[in-house]
Amino acid sequence: MVEEAGNGSAAVGRERFLADAAARGLEVQIVQRMAARSLEEAAGILGITPADIVKSLVVKHKDGTFLFALIPGNRQISWPKLRALVGVNKLSLPSADVALDATGYERGTITPLGSTTQWPVYADSTITGRRISMGAGEHGYSAFVEADALTSALGAVVADISDPT
Repeated sequence: MVEEAGNGSAAVGRERFLADAAARGLEVQIVQRMAARSLEEAAGILGITPADIVKSLVVKHKDGTFLFALIPGNRQISWPKLRALVGVNKLSLPSADVALDATGYERGTITPLGSTTQWPVYADSTITGRRISMGAGEHGYSAFVEADALTSALGAVVADISDPT
């Protein structure tokens, strides 16, 4: 099953995702996929490499606000780099329930597109110049989008914020 931005869907999370993408003029493609037990398995199901799957991480500031960090699947967030870029000395990954409250999305479905609160977005520079896959707001679905169009539409800060795993 393939959905394009603008088509209806039954799931609230996907609906928010698609509505936000359409409002930003962003072309996305959503594909239904079977559940995967690992990033590598998900990449295999989608026919892409783990580097092409971008994780949308919710990061919490000490002051209680949040940001999104977009990190390729074959890399991990670099806390020192992100803290320096944001200009703070403490950032953390919140619990699953706090991330849900902050975004309206469950872990594994999180995306800045359609988040119930529009938090700042920081994207790792290694995602630029290619088509990526990311969460689509609902389990069992992945979205494909051009990374450069995504970062532009989100007003993301693109910088070196990751390290190899």
